[in-house]
Amino acid sequence: MEEPSNEHEYFESIQIEQRPMPDVLEVEVTTSEGAIKVVTVEVIKASGQKPYLGGYRNSTTRLNYYHSATNTDQPRREYKEKFHREVQVFQYRTRSTIMKKEFGTQMEKPGLVSIDPRRDVEVEPGEYFTSEMWEEVREKAALYIQCCTRRWFAYKRRRELKRIRDSNDRKIIEKQEELRREEEAKHKTEIERRMHPKSTDDFEILYKELEMWRLKETERIKTSNLLLEEEKKKALEQLLHKETKLLQTIDRLKITAGYQNKEEKIAKFLKAMSDPKKWRLSDGRFTDAHTPWTTRAKELMELYNGLKMKHLSIDERLDVLLHTKWTVKEFDCNLTREIVDLIDREADMLNRGRSEGSLEGLRKRLANLFLQFVETPDFNPEAARFQKVPKELLQNAMELELSN
Repeated sequence: MEEPSNEHEYFESIQIEQRPMPDVLEVEVTTSEGAIKVVTVEVIKASGQKPYLGGYRNSTTRLNYYHSATNTDQPRREYKEKFHREVQVFQYRTRSTIMKKEFGTQMEKPGLVSIDPRRDVEVEPGEYFTSEMWEEVREKAALYIQCCTRRWFAYKRRRELKRIRDSNDRKIIEKQEELRREEEAKHKTEIERRMHPKSTDDFEILYKELEMWRLKETERIKTSNLLLEEEKKKALEQLLHKETKLLQTIDRLKITAGYQNKEEKIAKFLKAMSDPKKWRLSDGRFTDAHTPWTTRAKELMELYNGLKMKHLSIDERLDVLLHTKWTVKEFDCNLTREIVDLIDREADMLNRGRSEGSLEGLRKRLANLFLQFVETPDFNPEAARFQKVPKELLQNAMELELSN
């Protein structure tokens, strides 16, 4: 196709930005017979800047000319066979084709100087892999994955077994340690029962061990061939003397234990009276609440502990006696009058400078009388819960109620 010279000069004289773009062009074409034929060409205007996909530039006019493939639309392929059966039984065949990048690539040639070689990349062909080689590589990779997986499972199993072993060893050690602690506690308890006996069973153990020791020593002395008859009698007398001393020691321990047990029983009794009441809430929890009676019992317990306390200064002792006197003077009876009299006597002796040893009997009597005051429900209403009524009185009361 040749363009007329006058039309070419007309378009060359117009700036690119000012060139009009008609919708229809009429082009005169000279046929092979020499006749001139007018051809109508419909122009489709581009909606945007076309990308440069290959062509050449006129070195004289500096115009870019694109390949015909860049100016025509590519036919769209429609794949109609999309069913599973057709896909599975379809026989694929390999066919080669030329892509846009390949037929749109311009190589250097005379008159073409606008190619930018900065983004060119030289590609060298690598080693060719056959299907057998590819299968071998895949098999090696699968074996490696299997080895790693089996190693991970083995490590996991080893870690689980190690955890079980360590747990069992730890349990065994803890059990042995617990048994050792129990044996030590039992041994200490047995020693404590013999050094500081408190209950009847503790004294029974001492008496039994003393009797076993006496029998063993008597048998040893009587069966000894190294001692004469007089020496045996003397040894038996010494054994009897030792046994008497040990029995006296056990009796002293029994007296001390009785006093300690009595003090512990009194302290437990006072603590039980002064403890707050426990109320069960709707959510199952318990709450503590003091009542006027428990508060009264707590105050009396503190006064009793103050009377039993030793190594107090004169001022501190007088303060305790004064508070006790104010408490018992609220009631007028023989017991309270006797307590007030003892308090006045002790205060008078303290003012005279008497020693604590001379006041020991007076203080014991005062403490016992105040304990009776605490145990009386008329003075301490909380003590009524801990009173033990004899069965005879209960039976008599029931008989009187039935007779009425």
